[in-house]
Amino acid sequence: MKHTIDPNKIPEFVSRVTKTLEKGGFETYLVGGCVRDLLTSKEPKDWDVSTNAKPEEIQALFEKTVYENKFGTVGVLVPHETSDNVSRESKEPVSYETVEVTTYRKDGKYSDNRHPEEVTYSETIDEDLKRRDFTMNSIALAIKDIGGIKDISIKDNYNGIKDINDRLIRTTGHPDERFQEDALRMLRTVRFSAQLGFAIDGDTLASISKNADLLKNISAERIRDEFIKIIMSKDPMLGVGLLVRLGLNKYIIPELEEGINCEQLGEHVYDVFEHILHALGHSANKNTPLDIRLSALFHDIGKPRTRRWDGTKAGGKGKFTFYGHEVVGARMVSKIMERLKFPKDLSEKVVKMVRYHMFFSDPDLITLSAVRRTIVNVGRENIWDLMQVRECDRVGMKKKEAPLRLRKYHTMIEEALRAPTSVGMLKINGDYMIKEMKMPAGRKMGWILHALLAECLEDPSVDSGQATKNNLEYLEKRTLELDKLPDDELMSLGEKGKMAKEKTEEEELNEIKKKYNV
Repeated sequence: MKHTIDPNKIPEFVSRVTKTLEKGGFETYLVGGCVRDLLTSKEPKDWDVSTNAKPEEIQALFEKTVYENKFGTVGVLVPHETSDNVSRESKEPVSYETVEVTTYRKDGKYSDNRHPEEVTYSETIDEDLKRRDFTMNSIALAIKDIGGIKDISIKDNYNGIKDINDRLIRTTGHPDERFQEDALRMLRTVRFSAQLGFAIDGDTLASISKNADLLKNISAERIRDEFIKIIMSKDPMLGVGLLVRLGLNKYIIPELEEGINCEQLGEHVYDVFEHILHALGHSANKNTPLDIRLSALFHDIGKPRTRRWDGTKAGGKGKFTFYGHEVVGARMVSKIMERLKFPKDLSEKVVKMVRYHMFFSDPDLITLSAVRRTIVNVGRENIWDLMQVRECDRVGMKKKEAPLRLRKYHTMIEEALRAPTSVGMLKINGDYMIKEMKMPAGRKMGWILHALLAECLEDPSVDSGQATKNNLEYLEKRTLELDKLPDDELMSLGEKGKMAKEKTEEEELNEIKKKYNV
């Protein structure tokens, strides 16, 4: 299969940059991930241009640039030139696209397995491609605009297109050299495999296993960033499995490997490690965000440290127990997230998900107050995320996503979250009547409040949560009117309010049950 690129897939703002450089007398090529994406019919997120122009020459050609590194990369900010994006007062474009333009270069000696000691500019694109990580990223694409018609030529010195066709990841040059130059490339290999679904060349795999210990020289922040990309990839199960198989994971989250061959028995068909991989895989299948994926990966990480054999089971078969693994796991995850420099808010949420993922969920045995306690433990804003983690846990045991029992529990959550239909929803209360309106406490006050509740529930705008009658001015006026009624008439109105409350609650619960098909 031969890959072709439609020149019209290259945005106008990118062409503007390449045209400007060429008019200045310089060579230009699109390089790296954007070329790989174009060859695989994907829409590039970032655009990188390589040129023989020096950084100062690049800056001189463009009005707005950013140059903050020593590696020859200039960020060219290209304005959106549309009337919708221009301020009428300043006439200044309010948004920009960024194109990174880097001078051809060849790297010097690497002493820290991450950065070259010096960068020397070169005169040719061939020299520049020679230093790149993988063959699929070592393809250069030139855009020529002849009479308004775009034409494309491709420079593929390392058979990158063939490797893309073969869905193969292979280093540019000898893998030992590439990984010893920059050890983070080993994680990038795994990441690309998980993202693209490409196999990894045999020599490249062997070299990663051989050089895995170089990862200890890489900062926690850079490791974390690549790990996140692996977790957020299309196939994080493959990614984490490769990290372990290649010996890289012991420099990232070695605690995960404690679950390998840690049998669970009982309802579990997998050992702890396989189980959490399947839970992570389900989170990816559901396209969940990072916090859910991390929670799925970590939810049972404390099991190996809490596993005990209980030989007292009837019949003498015995079983493994993991009492308190959620507490131990939460402590472990807190240390892991801190070690990898994850943001504090993300860390706190994942720790909370791990700590409370073992909530009891049998709706036939649990009370609504117990459901409310779970909501309090994780927070109203997190309760549905916790349910997603529980679903990942179940699927990781080869169980159904949402059986009837779990759907019933969902109805209990919604009932617990539902705003109470009671006099407490009113903008007036007994304290206000006593202190501000000088009314005596007693049964009459209760009748009045329930009569007011009935009027608010019957208000057509109550469904929007903006009942027009539920405001202090109206309620105070209506309270004075109701206070003048005979006790028997007022009591009748109060009973009507109680009935309206019960009817509203019943209707809301029926809607919730219908929603979950229970």
